[in-house]
Amino acid sequence: MAKSKLVEANEKIAEGVAGGYKKIEEGVVGGYKKIEEGAVSGFNRMADKFVDKFLTKEGESVEEAKERMAAEQKEREEKNSKNLHIGD
Repeated sequence: MAKSKLVEANEKIAEGVAGGYKKIEEGVVGGYKKIEEGAVSGFNRMADKFVDKFLTKEGESVEEAKERMAAEQKEREEKNSKNLHIGD
């Protein structure tokens, strides 16, 4: 059974619309990802500079300071968790 010209034209229009939508979607998502990466990268650089200037100990790298602070935070949370359970 042959397709009518109207059905064929409708399919071409649908393909064109879907293709246009896909291009717009890729452009928007790509632009968002670039903005997000820039914001995250900028924040991380700023955070590293803060840690380096104010939170590192003598001879300690930024990464070592972050690891030390994470371990200290974990210890505090565990201690607070135990203190909360004592009062139960």
